[in-house]
Amino acid sequence: MARRQKATISTEEYLTPEAQKALADRLARAEGHIRSVRQMVIDHRCADEILLQIAAVKAALNQVAAGVIETEMRACVNSCMPGDADDRLGRVAKALATVLKSS
Repeated sequence: MARRQKATISTEEYLTPEAQKALADRLARAEGHIRSVRQMVIDHRCADEILLQIAAVKAALNQVAAGVIETEMRACVNSCMPGDADDRLGRVAKALATVLKSS
C-alpha cells in the first residue's frame, strides 16, 4: 500500500467568516428540526408528520455538507492536498461519493 504524502497545510482559512456563519446558521436550523422531531416522538405524533420533519433535517444537513464541500474545493484543494490534479480530484470525488451515499 502506498503511503500518502503529508499535506502542507495552508495558513489561509478555507472558511471565510461569512461562510462559517452561514454554515453555523444552517446547523442551528437542523438542530431545531431535530428537537422538533424528538418532541413529536414524545408527543406520539403521526408517523407521516415525523417523517416529513426527518426529511427536513436530512435536507438541512445535506446543505451544510454541500457548503463545506464547496468551500473546501474552492479554497483548499490546490493548496493543502498533495499529489497531481487527477489525484486530488479523485480524492475529492471519493469524499463526495461517501457523503452522498450516507444521505
